[in-house]
Parts: sequence; C-alpha cells; structure tokens
Amino acid sequence: MHEIICPHCQKAFKIDEAGYADILKQVRDSEFDEQLHERLKLAEKDKINAIELAKEKVSGDMQKAAADKDGEIQKLRAKLGASEVAQKHAVAEAMKVVEKERDALAAKLKQAKQDQKTASELANANHSNKLQETSAEKDAEIQQLKAKLSANEIVQKYAITEVVNEAEKERDKLKVGIERANLEKQLAETALKDKYETQLKDRDHEIDRLRDMKARLSTKMVGETLEQHCETEFNRIRATAFPTAYFEKDNDARTGRKGAYIFRDLDES
Repeated sequence: MHEIICPHCQKAFKIDEAGYADILKQVRDSEFDEQLHERLKLAEKDKINAIELAKEKVSGDMQKAAADKDGEIQKLRAKLGASEVAQKHAVAEAMKVVEKERDALAAKLKQAKQDQKTASELANANHSNKLQETSAEKDAEIQQLKAKLSANEIVQKYAITEVVNEAEKERDKLKVGIERANLEKQLAETALKDKYETQLKDRDHEIDRLRDMKARLSTKMVGETLEQHCETEFNRIRATAFPTAYFEKDNDARTGRKGAYIFRDLDES
C-alpha cells in the first residue's frame, strides 16, 4: 500500500499497487506529451527558419547565375558580330578570286574555240584526202573478204557433201545390219517353233502309245508282269540274301493250272 497526499486538499489517502502504478503512468504520459509537444514546436520553428534561409540562398544564387548568363550572352553577341564582319570580308575576297578565275577561264575557252575552229577547217581539208584513200583501201579489203568468203563456201559445201556421204554409208550399213538381225530373229523363231512342235508331236505319240498299252494290258497281264518282276529281283539276290529260300509258282501238274507265287524258306538242317 502507498500513501498519497492530495495537492489540493492536503489530505492523505492510501492506494494499492495497481492504483499507484496507474497514477504514475498517467503522470509520466502527461509529462512526455508536454515535452514532445515542445520539441515539435521547436522542430517546426527550425524547419521554417531553414526554409527561409534556403530561399534566400537560392534567390541569391539565381541572381548571380542570371548575371553570369547575361555577361556570357553579351560576349557571344560581340563574337558573333565580329565573326559576321570577318565572314563578309572573306566572302568578298573569295568572290574576287572566283571572278578572276572565271575571267581567265572564259578567255581560255574563247581561245580554245578559236583553235578548234581552225583545226576543224584544217582537218576537213585533210579528211577529204584521207577519206578517198580509206575508201580505196576498204574497197580492196571488201574484195579480198568476198574472195575468202567464196572460197570458204566452196570448202564448206565440200565438207558437207563428205559428211552426208559418210552418213548415208553408215545409214545403209545399219539398215543392212537391221535386216540381217530381223532375218536371224525370224529363223531363230522358226527353228524354236519347229523344235517345240516336234516335242509336242513326240509327247502326243508317247501319250497315244501309253494309252494303247494301257488298253491292251488287262488286270491279269499286269499281275503276271509284276510277279515276273518280283521273281527276277528275288533270284538276283537269292544267293546272298536267301540261299535256302524259294519264290516260285505253285503249279498244279494234274490240272495244268498255274498257281500263285509262294515264298518258301527251308531250314538248313
């Protein structure tokens, strides 16, 4: 607990810790606000003073810069005036030089025209003589060229004739070769056709022969032929494979009827 005396009535009263802390906070906040307000006023005043000083400085600098610019402009104007005067003087001098050169060139041109006229008259006189000489030379050259051209035409015609003759000979040779090849082709085709026709005829004859043989052979004849074949083959290998065996017909001597073929293998004992 804390005891506090009121500044107005001078009475003492007690408050707890929370109330005391709250009162201290209010007192401190009030003092802080007053100090902050005073500092803000001072800062605002300093800012206004600084702005005024800056304005005065800028105004002075601008006046000085304007004065410097005016002086520089005056100097440039003076230089420009002097330059224009010098330029006019230089142009006048250059015009004098150009006019002098122009007059000299005009005089030279006039003299050149006069010389050309004189030379032209002299050249016309000489040209007439040279023209006659040149004409005679050209006529002679034309005659020579005509003679050469005529000779070339004769040589060319002869060469063309030779080429045509060679071409005709080659053509005739090729024509004969083609005819011979066609003839050989026809002969080969004819021989091949005859060959195949002969083969076809032989095959037809063989087919007819086999058909006739088949028609003439009966079942009995086929069987007897097979039996004879088997007997022949058996007798061919009998001595080595079947020395004690027999393969023969079982004929009946009493009736004379032929029996069937029977295979007998006898014991050696």
